[in-house]
Amino acid sequence: MSKFFSTVLLTSLGLFTPGARADAVLDWNDVTLAEVTASGQLPPDGARTMAMVHVAVFDALNAIDRRYEPVALLERGPEGASADAAIASASYTVLAALFPSREQRLAESYAAALARVPDGHAKHSGIELGVRAARACLELRAGDGTGAPNRYAPQTSAGVYVPTSLPVSSEWPDVEPWSMQSGAQFRPAPPPKLTSDVWARDFAEVERLGAKDSTHRTAAQTEDARFWSITGPAAWNPVVRSLASSRQMSPVERARLFALANVAAMDSFVAVFDAKYAYGFWRPITAIRRADLDGNDATAAAPEWLPLLETPLHPEYPCAHCISAAAVGAVLEAEFGTGEVPVIAMTSAAVPDAVHRWTRIGDYVEEVSDARIFAGVHYRNSAEVGETMGRSIARQAVATLMRPAD
Repeated sequence: MSKFFSTVLLTSLGLFTPGARADAVLDWNDVTLAEVTASGQLPPDGARTMAMVHVAVFDALNAIDRRYEPVALLERGPEGASADAAIASASYTVLAALFPSREQRLAESYAAALARVPDGHAKHSGIELGVRAARACLELRAGDGTGAPNRYAPQTSAGVYVPTSLPVSSEWPDVEPWSMQSGAQFRPAPPPKLTSDVWARDFAEVERLGAKDSTHRTAAQTEDARFWSITGPAAWNPVVRSLASSRQMSPVERARLFALANVAAMDSFVAVFDAKYAYGFWRPITAIRRADLDGNDATAAAPEWLPLLETPLHPEYPCAHCISAAAVGAVLEAEFGTGEVPVIAMTSAAVPDAVHRWTRIGDYVEEVSDARIFAGVHYRNSAEVGETMGRSIARQAVATLMRPAD
């Protein structure tokens, strides 16, 4: 069990101790993140889980306090319904549906959460409202394309051996997004031509700074690379939590922030895998070892080159870490601005003793992008393109979902 999972799980199990002072939206973000981690979901599927839970929570609270346009639950909630009961009920109902094998453990957390809510009509109404919001969200996302068979066809010719591990998430270009028209809506132009100066620049940078035995990468850059080897919701929800905890917000405002951030993150995976599988661009380990094929006199093959970190099992272009960080970052900037913010602090299971801090949301996004180059798994242009895509996806989500009601 990873230290991250242990920490999150222990936190979630202690959330509902009688007499403890807690925020139910933050509590169930913890519980959901623990379930995603325990299940071993791949980053796109984990993003979907986080988005569904937080959308259901938002819809339940918004039905009580109708400040925004709803997502899936169009009805209004009963007056006086308990917000905490609604949050717990919505979260539990979605999670139990997505992780039926974990239902008993979830039921314990759910019962502990409800034990903190005084008995009565408000509690009962809140529970029923949360169930309705969860069911509406589950129905909305049913048949959205997740879980489809992996039909990736390896690029080869008859009789030629290729590695036999199939790349992951090849079905995600066809998953239905929350706010985009399709996965291809923000598909970027193709990666740089291999004969271009941009390619030579990017090749040289990752070869120098991303090599496993690099003498050019600093200790701080190595830490950044390892810090951001964490993937999926664990890579952005702590950032959202840090800022959400720094300001007085109503329950529905806090729920909306988490919902928008995780919706944008999920949509970023639909978009990035659309582009990845459309272009099928090679990773640094392939490009550097086979630079004899690129036709660029400024590059040279290094047959023994290895990246600092293990290369993800899917095409390179664009950078997935970069697009999700930029999407979440842009949602947060829509709420907190682009200037200085209260200090954002975050830890990583990959570097347990390190705490990274930022006072600008953009600095967090930039660190993620740089780290993927230091890790030896991405090129500079892919990071820049991913950031641009992520910001566009976030703007789309903020402009079309959960907008302030008239």
